[in-house]
Parts: sequence; structure tokens; C-alpha cells
Amino acid sequence: MRDLDERGLPRGYPLQDGLEMTPREAASALQSVDDGFILIDCREAFELEMASIEGAVHIPMGETANRLNEIDADEQTQVGVICHTGRRSLQVTVYLHEQGLSGARSVAGGIDLWAVDIDPGVPRYTK
Repeated sequence: MRDLDERGLPRGYPLQDGLEMTPREAASALQSVDDGFILIDCREAFELEMASIEGAVHIPMGETANRLNEIDADEQTQVGVICHTGRRSLQVTVYLHEQGLSGARSVAGGIDLWAVDIDPGVPRYTK
């Protein structure tokens, strides 16, 4: 198991303010139905079959531009984007910012860190 800091991130992880959120922040927002938080899983369908998070909306990275209208959000809406390790979700987050969704944040460490820190029942996998 990884050595995590008080935020649930690997020690020394350089969290990018304004672009990333911790899995703990995403999990908390996902449980709070009143705030309108949206969690987008931008992984491919075969990855979703291996591990998923209940309540996440599946929009693969390559389909984001064509399915932007499915994201019921505005510049004030908090949107989390998750992938396997956080790389693709960061790219999607930057794209969403460019489209005016400034509340978008990549979930640092992706579903892999989610499985370590939030829900050990979510299977870990390698691509």
C-alpha cells in the first residue's frame, strides 16, 4: 500500500490547485446530493468493466467533445473527472475549462488511488 499524506495523496504529490481534487474531496462531493456534483469517468468501456464508481457518468475521453451537451453543468458546477491514474482526466479537465466549465477538476491518482484510499472494494488493475 502507498504511503499517503493527510489528504490521502502519495507523499510529495504536487496537487495542481484549480485543476485537481483529491479522491477524498470527490467522494465527499459525490455523497452530498445537494451540491450538484458530477463525476465523469473518462476511461474506456473495457476499463469500466474492470472497476467503476457508483454514480459516475461514463463519457470516454475521445467522446468528450461530441458529448459535451450531456454534461448538465455551467461554470459554477463542480465536476470531477476520473480515469485510471489521473493523466487522461487532467487532459479532459483542461478541455472542460476551455469550454467554460471552470469548476472541473481531475481526481488526482484516478480510480487506482480511489481503490487505495476510498474504497478497497474497487479492483485495481493495470492496462
